[in-house]
This record gives sequence, structure tokens and C-alpha cells, in this order.
Amino acid sequence: MIATINNFKIDLSKPIDISLPITSDGQNPIAWYQNQPEISPVKMGDWIGKVSEGKSSTNFNNIFFNPHAHGTHTECLGHITNDFYSVNQCLKEFFFIAELVSIQPEEKNGDFIITKNQIEKALNGTKPEAIIIRTLPNISEKKHKNYSNTNPPYLLEEAAVFIREIGIKHLLIDLPSVDKEHDEGKLLAHKAFWNVKNTTILNEDARLDCTISELIYVEDSVSDGAYLLNLQIVSFENDASPSKPLLYRLETNN
Repeated sequence: MIATINNFKIDLSKPIDISLPITSDGQNPIAWYQNQPEISPVKMGDWIGKVSEGKSSTNFNNIFFNPHAHGTHTECLGHITNDFYSVNQCLKEFFFIAELVSIQPEEKNGDFIITKNQIEKALNGTKPEAIIIRTLPNISEKKHKNYSNTNPPYLLEEAAVFIREIGIKHLLIDLPSVDKEHDEGKLLAHKAFWNVKNTTILNEDARLDCTISELIYVEDSVSDGAYLLNLQIVSFENDASPSKPLLYRLETNN
């Protein structure tokens, strides 16, 4: 199926999936000191919800996971606020023009950081609705890495402020967090992006309709540039949900 948006032609039959799945094979990316997710058949007495076990006509699994720790997820400002906000209520639109940029974090004082200047240079004057940050080197280990206690790269507060100030509403990144792993609970990049000044009493200009998606993965074969982003979530009434961001190439509609 071919669609046309803003004079661009989009082949909807060719999505580019930049999500990491939740699995129980021991190869799942994990963060925040959690164990691997669990996907296992329901057991009730001698009945097992697994067709191959010969005691059920259906496969009937329980799944135990944490959205923030086990694969690609999308979160709203409810992730950091005292009051409850649900990503299912905050995210009401699902298609956006996005810019994919590749950035190699800079080393500073033992950390690897993403700066405002790097973001500004990568965007080169564009002001998309969404930004997708692919960090370099783009090693395949990202798909399976245990990030706990590894001090991954992160965004400086100034970078998140810049992203907010140019009107970007959706931030996607291939790291477990936009903030430093051990930051004494400051969460400077989260707060700057959502414009949250006080997590107890939410300010009126906080960005309720904006999201952060973490633990994505973009293959090297996908070039930097503009795409149509379809940001899909599960209808969880929770601050975060597993998500499936899909990209579609934009072709000039001559």
C-alpha cells in the first residue's frame, strides 16, 4: 500500500522495525538490576498450558517483565511524577515525521555523554516531531546487553533542553535511559525534556503529550535522515508500555 504525506510517497508494506522484543531465551536486553523476563505456560494441578506437553489444546502463557528493564518501551512524564499519569492516556497520536541521527558520545570525566552541540549539528536545522538517536559504535551487543552497573552513555541536560525548545515531542534512543545510571535521582534529562519543574506539584506547562522511548535498536543498513514514525504501544494504564516503533522511508512524490 502506498500513502502520500506532505508530498512524500510512503510504502506502508515496507516497515523498518526498530524495537527489541521481549523474550525468555536468555538473550533479552536487561537493565536496572532486573533478571531476565519470564514467559512460561500456566500450570494448574497436572494441567499445563502448552500444546506440545500433550495436556492442552492451546498455548496459554503467563508473562512477567518490567517495561523499563526488558526491551523497547515508551514512557510518559508519569515515570517521574508523584501523581499518576498513564502513557496510554498521554499518547493519543501515533504517526510523526522523525529524524534519525547517529551520534558518537563524547568521553568526559569517565562518562560518555551526548551534548547539545552534537544534537544541533546532527539535526542541521531540521525541527522534526520526533528524534531517533542511534549511538555509535552501533554494536549488535545492544540487542542482548545487560546494562546494569555499566554506566551507559546518556544525554546532558542541555541536550534535552535543546530538543524540547525546538519543539520535538518524541525522543527515541538506543540506551536504557536518557539519564546517567547513577545520578542520585536527579533525572535531569527526563525533567528537562518533559519540562517538569516539580515532580510533586506538576507545573501547567509540563509536556503531557510528549514521550521518551528507550532501548530501541536501529540497524546500520538504515541511513540517517527523515522517516515517518509509527509509534505503537500496548494499552497499559501505566507510566510506560512495551512499544514497537516502526519507520517508513519518505520518497519524493514526483
